[in-house]
Amino acid sequence: MDNIFKIIFLVCMIVAEVIRFPHRMRNKRAMREKKLAESRINPLDIALDLLAFTGMEIVPLIYIFTPWLDFANYSLPAVLGWLGAAIFVVALWVLYRSHKDLGLNWSPTLQITQEHKLVTQGIYHSIRHPIYAAMWLWGLAQLLLLQNWIAGPATLIFFGIVYFRRTPREEQMMIDRFGDEYRAYMQQTGRVFPKLSK
Repeated sequence: MDNIFKIIFLVCMIVAEVIRFPHRMRNKRAMREKKLAESRINPLDIALDLLAFTGMEIVPLIYIFTPWLDFANYSLPAVLGWLGAAIFVVALWVLYRSHKDLGLNWSPTLQITQEHKLVTQGIYHSIRHPIYAAMWLWGLAQLLLLQNWIAGPATLIFFGIVYFRRTPREEQMMIDRFGDEYRAYMQQTGRVFPKLSK
């Protein structure tokens, strides 16, 4: 079963890249065309993005394609592996929906373009950061699919560091850009889970 779960993880990872690729290309074009209104990126942000990428893709690929991490394997009941697969499918849907609803307003970093608008419809009607929600779900799925003490929790740990540093800064940037409109939006929505009461 372990090999099946590795294949499922790999397929899901490829699907995630297919979802994100056109948005990355569009964002690069916008940056080339000098449409950037504001950037709050610093060297630590770049290093942390690389750390998250390492946890989400590099470490899993090392685990899947080499025996280097086999000393840290653990074993879970097969039903938990299948649960991980289901969670990853949900993560991919959230990722797809988030990018579709954001459209031209997506940026992979702390940057805002001149045309940036506040998106509050679709999945953003309930959650301010659904892409981050997808990443948390990815991390949980990875823990269940890649049954290894290094590869399994890598996304939860490395992305967690990025999330807790970036999210408050990102929200401050949105407050600075959209003011009371964003403050009201924050009152109505949860960060990565819908608010139970509004």
